[in-house]
Amino acid sequence: MDYKDLNTYDYDLDESLIAQTPLEKRDNSKLLVVNKNNGNYKDDIFYNIINYLNKGDVLVLNNTKVLPSRIYGYKIDTNAKIEVLLLKEIDTDIWQCLVRPQKRVKVGTQIKFEDDFTCEVMEVLNDGITNVKLNYSGILVEHLNNVGAMPLPPYIHEKLKNNDLYNTVYAKKEGSAAAPTAGLHFTNELLNKIKEKGIEILYVTLNVGLGTFRPVVENDITKHDMHKELYEISEDVASKLNQAKENNHRIICVGTTSLRTLEANISKYGKFKSTCEETGIFIYPPYKFKSCDALITNFHLPKSTLVMLVSAFSDIDIIKKSYAHAQEEKYKFFSFGDAMFLTNEEVK
Repeated sequence: MDYKDLNTYDYDLDESLIAQTPLEKRDNSKLLVVNKNNGNYKDDIFYNIINYLNKGDVLVLNNTKVLPSRIYGYKIDTNAKIEVLLLKEIDTDIWQCLVRPQKRVKVGTQIKFEDDFTCEVMEVLNDGITNVKLNYSGILVEHLNNVGAMPLPPYIHEKLKNNDLYNTVYAKKEGSAAAPTAGLHFTNELLNKIKEKGIEILYVTLNVGLGTFRPVVENDITKHDMHKELYEISEDVASKLNQAKENNHRIICVGTTSLRTLEANISKYGKFKSTCEETGIFIYPPYKFKSCDALITNFHLPKSTLVMLVSAFSDIDIIKKSYAHAQEEKYKFFSFGDAMFLTNEEVK
C-alpha cells in the first residue's frame, strides 16, 4: 500500500449520513469502540465512554472556543457584497481571513459590517487568503456576536438554532475558526462522572485555523502544505502529563487537535513542556506516536489530513473497515456526527 498516495485515504460515503444538526442530548450519539491494533470493534452509546476509561487515565481536551467569525459586509465604494471569515489574529487587530469573492478586493479596499465595525484590506494573497485590519469601537467579540455567524463547514446546510451548539461545554479560550468536534459529545454531567471515577481531566488549547478549510490536492500527500496553528500547554498540564508517562498511566486525547498538540510538543522537546507557539505538524502513516495511548474522535472526510492521522494512529485497513461498519449501522459522519474510540485495550 502506498501511504503517500492521496487515493489511499479515499472512501465512498452515502451523503445522507452526513450529520446536519447536533443532537439535543450531546452524549446520546453512537460510539464505535475499536481496538486500534487488531481492529476488533463494538457498538455502543457515547455516555458509556466512561466504561472504557480506567482510574488513573488522563483525558486531554482542547478548550478552544469558536467565534462567530463569518461576517458579511459590503465594499464602501461599490456596495458589492463581501464575505469575510476570520481565521487568526496575526497582530493587534490584523487578521488572516478567507475573503469571498477575493477578486473584488485589493489593498486599501474598505469593507463595512455595521456602523462602527469595518475593515481595510492590507494584503491579498493566494487562494482567498487576505490580511485585513479591523476597525471598531468597543469590544470585538460583541460585534461578532451581533453580526457574525458560526463558521460551519460547507457540508452542513442547516442553520444553527444556537451558536453554543458548535462549541464544547468546556470551551474557554476564544480564537478558533472551527470546533474540536470530538469534544462536542461531552456534557458537564459526564465529565463530572469521569472525574469521580479517578480519571484526571487536563486542558490544552489549539486554535483550529486554515488547515481545516483546505483540502489535500496533491496526489503525493508529502507535498501538502499544513498551515500553522497556535497551541498552548500550561506548566501544570505539562507536569501532569510527564508524571502520567513516568507512572505508565494512559494518556487519552479527545480529538485530533488535542493529539496534534501533544505530539507536536513532545516531538520537539522530548518530553511535555509548557509553551505557547505554533505547529504545522502533519501526521500520516507510517508514524510512531510518542504522546498518547488512545483517541476519541469523529468520522472524518475522505482524503483529509484527519483520516491520514487516524490511519497513522491505528491502521488504514482497520480505519476503512470501521468506517464501512459505521455506514452499515447508519452512524452519522463529520462535525455533528457520531464518535469513535480508538483504544489500546481489548474490545469485548
